[in-house]
Amino acid sequence: MNFAVLQFPASNCDQDAVHALGAVLGHAARYVWHKETSLGDADAVIVPGGFSYGDYLRTGAIARFSPVMQAVQAFAAQGGLVLGICNGFQILCEAGLLPGALIRNRSLQFRCEHVHLKTVTTDSPFTNQVPPDKLLRIPVAHGEGCYFADEATLAELAAQDRILWQYANARGEVTESASPNGSLRNIAGLCNPGRNVAGLMPHPERACEAILGSADGRLIFESLVHALRSRPCAPAA
Repeated sequence: MNFAVLQFPASNCDQDAVHALGAVLGHAARYVWHKETSLGDADAVIVPGGFSYGDYLRTGAIARFSPVMQAVQAFAAQGGLVLGICNGFQILCEAGLLPGALIRNRSLQFRCEHVHLKTVTTDSPFTNQVPPDKLLRIPVAHGEGCYFADEATLAELAAQDRILWQYANARGEVTESASPNGSLRNIAGLCNPGRNVAGLMPHPERACEAILGSADGRLIFESLVHALRSRPCAPAA
């Protein structure tokens, strides 16, 4: 499989993503600079974490206008799989590929710690390899990770089974104190109506090897690979 990992000025998790996909999982992964207008032969796109454009204006607000995002928009419209991680999630929301917004953490503090994620549905290309009832232990590192949307959007996400992950405690209970940022409904990640674009604030690429404290993040990337292998062909971009 060929993965395109986007690079914006001040991206800082792009190398982690390439390492996880290439060195750990054994797939082809290459950087795509923000000024590029094509994704080449990519089977899937990773929009990584970091502080694109220094997080000026709003997180992801400037990156959303980078030339490469037009290619991502077209790729997603054709059904291509796109995963945004942390700042990548913020960028996808700013670009309108995902609903809602990520705002300042409830504590107004930067949070860097491991959290537990409850996988709400396995009916997606990003969760299909997560065993039932398994809690994922994955790190977060963000200052603007509080997911916010109006009540109509939240109801739609729930009704359409588009909430992929929620913050939970070590017992799997979705409680207010389990969320590191105050996200509404403890939402840690979600997908679009077509189920081919997803975003999450935690960093699965930083949890793909046991030496890092958890290898649970592999399940998210393995889900992507499984979904790609189940497709008759990958979309061009």
